[in-house]
Amino acid sequence: MVNRAGAPNTFGLRRTNGAPPDSFPPPRPSAVREARPGAMLRGVTIRLRLEPRRILAIALLALTGGIVLAFLWARGERAGADAFAYWTAVQRWLSGQDIYQVTPGLDLPPSEGALPYSYAPWSLYLFLPSAVLPWGIFWFAWRAVNIALFAWSVAWAYERRPLGTAVFVALLGPALAANLDTGNVNVLIVLGVWLAWFAGPRLGGTAWALGAALKFMPFVLLAFVPRRAWRAGLVALAVLMVLTLASWPQVLRQLEIVFDYPRPLRIDYMLLAWAAVPWLWTRSWPPRLSRAWFIGPR
Repeated sequence: MVNRAGAPNTFGLRRTNGAPPDSFPPPRPSAVREARPGAMLRGVTIRLRLEPRRILAIALLALTGGIVLAFLWARGERAGADAFAYWTAVQRWLSGQDIYQVTPGLDLPPSEGALPYSYAPWSLYLFLPSAVLPWGIFWFAWRAVNIALFAWSVAWAYERRPLGTAVFVALLGPALAANLDTGNVNVLIVLGVWLAWFAGPRLGGTAWALGAALKFMPFVLLAFVPRRAWRAGLVALAVLMVLTLASWPQVLRQLEIVFDYPRPLRIDYMLLAWAAVPWLWTRSWPPRLSRAWFIGPR
């Protein structure tokens, strides 16, 4: 941006009055040198500064990431139970089999059994692209996408509040490890709420609605969705509820699985708290007990 007449903009260019864009002089060498310490990641500039708080934040993030990676490495072939359930359900659906067939799969390698599919029938369309990939390739790609998107969200949050982001990630470390281990869709549900802050209200609201319709708990995340996306989100959720009721007999079987199938302690749901970060980080800190603070930017 140009702050004063003749001042260089963010790209190191000097704008002249009335001059067309193609007549701007090339970037000054000093501007290029100034830009080198910054690493651009979709508009997010991460600069390593020799500040105690940033050094502590980097160390905490590195420690958390190392522990999560060590856990995933130790799990080995036992990982991917939930992702395998998504992939298997699509395979059964396309071959005319029962998608809610219950087979042993709790804490077993995917090659020995699959968890039952526990979402509404319409949700199979979301996982349909997995049908064209073998399980091994799908699992690698699914986990890689989850890691990359979560890392992007951490980079965005770190640029704004380094130490707060590092502490938040450390607290959610066990939940993050659990989700990356099983391949659960929780990471994408959480980042669907983030999408509402970066995309238009229709896309952002629809992303929240998909998460709320897939599972029940993400409904409460509406509080952290920008208000401009609420209408589109609630309309999309209503449509998905109609689709759910249209397949009610199968939905009853799905609910049986949700409430009756034995599962370990669901620490993976703790990751839903990460959806609050854009809502919190776009406000002044520390919090203020005022209406303007809670409403925040539109």
